[in-house]
Amino acid sequence: MKIKALTVLTLAIALFFSACGKSDADLQKAAADKLAAEKVVGVTVAVKDGVAALSGEVADAAVKSKAEAAVKGVEGIKSVETSKITLKPLPTPPPPSPDQMLEGTINETIKKAGITGVTVSVKEGEVTLSGKVDKDKVAQVNMLAQEAKPKKVINNLNK
Repeated sequence: MKIKALTVLTLAIALFFSACGKSDADLQKAAADKLAAEKVVGVTVAVKDGVAALSGEVADAAVKSKAEAAVKGVEGIKSVETSKITLKPLPTPPPPSPDQMLEGTINETIKKAGITGVTVSVKEGEVTLSGKVDKDKVAQVNMLAQEAKPKKVINNLNK
């Protein structure tokens, strides 16, 4: 009789512990391992009452989605909160060089004047005009280039 009661008690205890599921600490470790296996970097996970809260900074929305999907796939995780994941800002492009700005200004001015066939190149503030234009437009192109206030204008236009 004692053996029967002890067996029933042991089974009841085993069922109780298996019904409780994994602890938050176990779920957190499993989720962190899953993120590492999926090569998701920059994201940390905290689990409370089966709810995983992800935080950190990632490169883009695709990485954020990948992290969320990976953690949702962990058995025992009820839901995943991603509001504390931020996206890294995109790098700002370097400003154009003064030569690029000068070249763009002159090209735009010549284009607005309706003149075609001119190639503008700028190096260290010196403008070189090349290409082929009508003879009566050469002076106008030169004047338009001078308006941008370069150090020097070299006129290699063919008439």
